[in-house]
Amino acid sequence: MLSYKYYDTPEGHDVFKKTIVTGKYAALVGLGTATADVLMYSHPKGFFNTGFRYAYFIGPLVGMATAFTVTANYAHNIRGKDDKINYFLGGVASGAVFGAWQRSLSIGVPTAVLLGVVAITKKMSIEDNWSLFPGFNPASKSIKSVKHDWTLVKDLDELKTWTKGN
Repeated sequence: MLSYKYYDTPEGHDVFKKTIVTGKYAALVGLGTATADVLMYSHPKGFFNTGFRYAYFIGPLVGMATAFTVTANYAHNIRGKDDKINYFLGGVASGAVFGAWQRSLSIGVPTAVLLGVVAITKKMSIEDNWSLFPGFNPASKSIKSVKHDWTLVKDLDELKTWTKGN
């Protein structure tokens, strides 16, 4: 289960596993956001209040991820098509959860449309085989490598005009 990726199976299959995957990433983002809020902004007193602040961020973000995954996959199963509309509907459902979390219709509607457009962009990147977020390529050598030359310019003998002095 830990090695499962979202796109390991076609759309509409293994909805539970896909929900776990998206919820895992949403929980990690919520954990970081809640930690930043607790340490820098809200400064809650006690374990209960701190736990409540963590739940305030993690819960809705996991709900948004779940709403996207379930809606996009069941829209595929109901419509019988694998296209961008399924992802747009998932983004709209996710934005609706965000609007309910913020208790504002004027925030929820634009967020729903924006997340729908982002979801369409993600679906286009999958269909056309380009990366929305490029990966990280680590260097072949590390800073601990003694053979790595960190100079900006190689030494040129004709530029060495200094002397040792007296």
